[in-house]
Amino acid sequence: MTSNAVRTEPHPRRWWILGALCLALLVLVVDNMILNLAIPSLMSELGATPADIQWIIDAYILVFAGLLITSGGLSDRYGRRRFLVIGLAVLGGASAVAMLATEPWHLIGARALMGVGGSILMPSTLSILITVFDETERRKAIAVWSTVSMVGVILGPTLGGTLLEFFWWGSAFAINIPIAVIAIVAAIVIMPESKGDARPVDPLGVILSVVGMSSLVFAVISGPHWGWTSGRTLTAAAVAVVALVAFIIWESRIAHPMLPMDLFKNRNFSGASFTIVLMSFGSGAVLLMLTQYLQFVLGMGPMEAGLGLLPYAISTAVFNAVGATLGQRIPNRPLILAGMAVVAVGFAVLSFLPTSNGYWLMLVALMIMGMGMGMAGPAVYTTLMGAVPPQHAGVGSAVNDTVQQVGAALSVALLGSVLAGIYTANMPGGAPAAARESISGALASGDPGLAEAGRESFVAAMSFGSWVGVGFTIAAVVLGSFLLRRTVAPAAAPTPAESGADAVEQVDKV
Repeated sequence: MTSNAVRTEPHPRRWWILGALCLALLVLVVDNMILNLAIPSLMSELGATPADIQWIIDAYILVFAGLLITSGGLSDRYGRRRFLVIGLAVLGGASAVAMLATEPWHLIGARALMGVGGSILMPSTLSILITVFDETERRKAIAVWSTVSMVGVILGPTLGGTLLEFFWWGSAFAINIPIAVIAIVAAIVIMPESKGDARPVDPLGVILSVVGMSSLVFAVISGPHWGWTSGRTLTAAAVAVVALVAFIIWESRIAHPMLPMDLFKNRNFSGASFTIVLMSFGSGAVLLMLTQYLQFVLGMGPMEAGLGLLPYAISTAVFNAVGATLGQRIPNRPLILAGMAVVAVGFAVLSFLPTSNGYWLMLVALMIMGMGMGMAGPAVYTTLMGAVPPQHAGVGSAVNDTVQQVGAALSVALLGSVLAGIYTANMPGGAPAAARESISGALASGDPGLAEAGRESFVAAMSFGSWVGVGFTIAAVVLGSFLLRRTVAPAAAPTPAESGADAVEQVDKV
């Protein structure tokens, strides 16, 4: 049976369906967390250079971000469960290819294919969720959905660290296959199909979206490798601008757009979207460096480094539940702004990490950041998806995912390039090129003095990046305070005597 609207009453199997959706989401989260942890192994066992590592990460982001809006729009038309299953199958198959790679470029290609699978399945997880939960339980379900990311932070490094401790790096991708198979079976057995209104496909919109987003991300990730003024980077940027401007104009004029531009006229939708972009940019590159800090600077093994991130996961998961509970009485806007401010404090603490015995200070910083993300997460997702009409749930979810990925891509490319430059600038001028290029090169030199200089330079770069995180998180607070609408607290559940009263959230003048 196919559903075409957001439910006004609970689906009888809604919590089982949420479990299946979370399992599908877990495939993506576990994969990315394991990859971050596997970077040292890839460098040593596969012979991957820092540039190779960058492309192993960026190949996924390039394809994933480029296809998200198209996949979300098509899932609205042809079935969200169908796209979820297809995406899981592609992602699982690509993981099998990745674990058999023998050259860095093999893994880059497999990661690109994984990006295709991820882009197909990801929008469906949130869009299906809002079709099977009614208004009274949707915030709680979104909190569970966002908590799965933190479960992945726990499970990914723990499983990945165990595998990398005893097996070769390819085993880190093998774990995706059984999870994908179980999620496919669960989706087919218990999940209803849901679609938006039957509308014509927008082929020109699809082409412009894919070309524009892919070119934008390609320009961003090419800058550090080829130079920001190189012909390759400038050409990609020009194609992105032309294609995205044409996409906006086209989608604004046709009768059945893939991405209705009117969504961005809603201040809650645009405010939540831009807030997510700023947060993703501020945190992406720094959080990527944490696993390297634990292993390269503090000397932890892969398993120990994975467990070292556990407090962040636990803190975020606990405060996701707190945020969802508070959201029943407190409007979304103050929860989002307060949560972002707490995250900024966490970044500030992170900027003071030393080169030795720094784990406990990092633990404090991560727990503070987890508190902030837990408070803001359910509120920002509820705000964004609450502004999306039911028939566009898939593309609305895709916009949420796209802004996060674009923010992360910009962070890894722009901020990652800056941090690499700071590392190099802090290294001794006479150091070998490999040592000046990366901390792994400094540690591999066998020179204790050079290794210590590498650690100090890496920590200096992390400190700068943390202050950038503070700045962008505060910018998210400022932007959100202007764009997000002020609302009164959600009304409590009416008593029998009040059953006819209005229980809908009201909007104040701003």
